[in-house]
Amino acid sequence: MLTMSEELLINVTPQETRIAFVENGVLQEVHIERARKRGLVGNIYRGVVSRVLPGMQAAFIEIGLQRTAFLHASDIVQASGPTDNGGAKSSDVNINDLVKEGQQVLVQVIKDPIGTKGARLTTQLSIASRYLVYMPSVEHVGVSQRIENEEERQRLKDYVTSIAPEFGGGGYILRTVAEGAEEEELLVDMGFLHKLWASISERVNGGSDAVLIHEDLPLVMRTIRDIVGTEIEKIRIDSREKFQKVHDFANRYIPDLVDKLEYYPGERPIFDIYGIEDEIQKALARKVQLKSGGYLIIDQTEAMTTIDVNTGAFVGHRNLEETIFKTNLEATQGIVRQLRLRNLGGIIILDFIDMFDPEHRRQVLRALEKGLERDHCKTQISEVSALGLVEMTRKRTRESLEHILCEPCPTCDGRGSLRTAETVCYEIFREILRESRQFDAVKLLVLASQEVVDVLLDEESTSVAELEEFIGKPIRLQVESQYTQEQYDVVPM
Repeated sequence: MLTMSEELLINVTPQETRIAFVENGVLQEVHIERARKRGLVGNIYRGVVSRVLPGMQAAFIEIGLQRTAFLHASDIVQASGPTDNGGAKSSDVNINDLVKEGQQVLVQVIKDPIGTKGARLTTQLSIASRYLVYMPSVEHVGVSQRIENEEERQRLKDYVTSIAPEFGGGGYILRTVAEGAEEEELLVDMGFLHKLWASISERVNGGSDAVLIHEDLPLVMRTIRDIVGTEIEKIRIDSREKFQKVHDFANRYIPDLVDKLEYYPGERPIFDIYGIEDEIQKALARKVQLKSGGYLIIDQTEAMTTIDVNTGAFVGHRNLEETIFKTNLEATQGIVRQLRLRNLGGIIILDFIDMFDPEHRRQVLRALEKGLERDHCKTQISEVSALGLVEMTRKRTRESLEHILCEPCPTCDGRGSLRTAETVCYEIFREILRESRQFDAVKLLVLASQEVVDVLLDEESTSVAELEEFIGKPIRLQVESQYTQEQYDVVPM
């Protein structure tokens, strides 16, 4: 059995922090947090209801951000008692019975603002430590599904259930890293969480404005608390100051990690040594090459992400069906990696090359499921549809890599295409006719980009001359260097 070598590389600058998660020398995930735009997930706010929307069974909450946040009825804990998942059953209650405009509510961010959407909120508050998640509004003890050993699950659940009354009750979820944890370690975690909750409760009272009550840990500490497992071999940090802070944090809460921490003092940037910068650039491209010669085409839209698999230069050695199967099988590994690397979420449609053999389809689907087992985000996969598509969802709580690092092209406004110079010329001709009939001008001045003016002077010069004769007025052309190919103006003079 192959052993998995895992490393965390942490690059720190005053402006941003970047974390690269590397498996067997290959970049799998990138996490980026900028000083001016920190993530909000996990933050607790005292909010004010600004608007109730009965038609959507939701409310907009003012929490002091640029956009109001969104709270759905299903994410509101009822005073009469929560449901199994802690939220209200939206089919049984009306949003008007749960919140009123101007009312103060204690809320927590569960999704960062993404695109034009505000943050998503819940009133089921939770705070996390190394081994536990504490939920003060429920009385339930759960265990992470990733802990598969039934005896271990029962041991953890029995201990936390027995000790919870000593801390005044509340609900707990035992996290994946709690597997094998000593009872003393769980007891320390519970004590820490209740002290933290007591300090949060004190800050809630007083004042009427929307205000931040509790801020989750910064990216580096949060990543070490949430992601790091026993398989991690090294955590390399290129900032001495951050290394010391992480060392102190680990020494206090996660002693097992102290020996794995390493300060990187090299002159050459740590991301360059491992080729991380090149991989990040590739992760922003639309096309992803596979080793066999096949490739993926990834298109990210607001509604969903589509991933198309193509054989490309791969011709195989036996027959077409075998070639298609091998390409699809390899593509599953590429897809899993790109989902994690690009942090793609929401609805994802996978268009594998059509396979006629049911066994091949089953194996490809199984390979996809197995690859996603290492993904920290929750995923759901459907069977292959009648059209040969695989529909899946991946939980989205933060912006994708593309949304963090890029913005829509100002020239095409994110469409990915421009009207041709020829098309713009014909639009200009129609505008000239409109202007000549509407205004009693001596001549008309056309302002356009260099590309459009070149076409007007060359291929369409005859058309311009005929149009001048038709309207009985001279047409003057002028290049505007600041205009994009689609921009133009027709000015009567």
